[in-house]
Amino acid sequence: MAIVKPFKAVRPSRDKAALVSSKSYEIYTPEMLHSKLAFNPFTFLHVINPGYKYHKQDVSGDLRFKLVHNRYLEFKEDKIFKQDKSPAFYIYKKTTATNSFCGIITATSVEDYHKNVIKKHEGTLKERELLFENYLKNTGFNAEPVLLTYPDNDVIKTIIEKYKKQRPEYEFSTTDKDLHLLWVVDQKEDIEQIIEAFKKIDTLYIADGHHRSTSSCLLAQNLAKENENHTGNEDYNFFMSYLLPESQLSIYEFNRFIKDLNGFTADEFLIELDTFFRIEKRGQELYKPKEKHHFCMYLNGDFYALYLRKSIYKFTDSLSKLDAEILYQTVLKPILGIEDIRNASKILYSQNKTDSLELKTKVDTGDYKVSFGMLPTTIKELKGIVDAGLMMPPKTTYIEPKLRSALTIYEF
Repeated sequence: MAIVKPFKAVRPSRDKAALVSSKSYEIYTPEMLHSKLAFNPFTFLHVINPGYKYHKQDVSGDLRFKLVHNRYLEFKEDKIFKQDKSPAFYIYKKTTATNSFCGIITATSVEDYHKNVIKKHEGTLKERELLFENYLKNTGFNAEPVLLTYPDNDVIKTIIEKYKKQRPEYEFSTTDKDLHLLWVVDQKEDIEQIIEAFKKIDTLYIADGHHRSTSSCLLAQNLAKENENHTGNEDYNFFMSYLLPESQLSIYEFNRFIKDLNGFTADEFLIELDTFFRIEKRGQELYKPKEKHHFCMYLNGDFYALYLRKSIYKFTDSLSKLDAEILYQTVLKPILGIEDIRNASKILYSQNKTDSLELKTKVDTGDYKVSFGMLPTTIKELKGIVDAGLMMPPKTTYIEPKLRSALTIYEF
């Protein structure tokens, strides 16, 4: 049974929504960030980059978090942000050149996370958990929802379709040509139907935002200890999420780029690969896998097709069938000596959504010796691994939609 709760979102006024909302802070290059801050006084980037006001870009730690809180208060004082008077759900639709996504922004339960009703597919780093927990505690808000997915549900779909026929609260396009629409669900009957529909859903899966969800749970534990009158209903016992039907989730793969061959020559490396793979040289033909357990490799100016020898490699569980895990167990670890696949000094990951020639171009520059590509993970594979209590390797999935910050803000 999944618990969802409406909340009183703090959000931009209708006339400023397009100017206020931003992409995730980490996406912007320093040049892009400076341009946004210099020419848009309403962008939420001013809140999360508070040092700009004082011409200081190196503000960090607790001081930065406190200044974020102050800039946030200023946005509220200047009526750039307002808080809804009654709790609501928020239907959000994003349309890109190739896809359309439509789901519901809600408050989801920390208790569900602990009970494994909300399941994760990636591990988290303790250092990042603590950093974001400290950020949340100092600022008092979260402006970017965790992306959760759930099995398609007719009741929820009917309510969403009902609101999509109405005029949206927000309707704007961004410079990347994406269209953004948001509707406010504040009718009691619709809210109750949504709550009851999610109560009948056994599991929600985290698609994106593992550190944000884990940090929210950590914050809730700490605030509960500090609160002598803790009831479990306080706002800190929930975190903001965007719930999207499984059928609308888009999953892309990550390419892998390796900096050296661990002492092997190219010919010796190919011989090492022969144990687990049937190898076909494709020359300058760009090979893209069409089946699971097939891999693309670019080495020494040529593309190769690698086909897993299933008579040699044994499947033991759902994780062992995952292509990213197969590549790690047969190539990255035993041949290339990469024990820690988070080690940025040896391996680079890059999502394969936009540049199909990247496998070649990055190696041809001389920065990397070999690259690997594979098919994207399916939602069925993801759920199978999670339901078995296993974790996927890092950088296995690049999942869309990527959500904007500050369309709705959750305070606690």
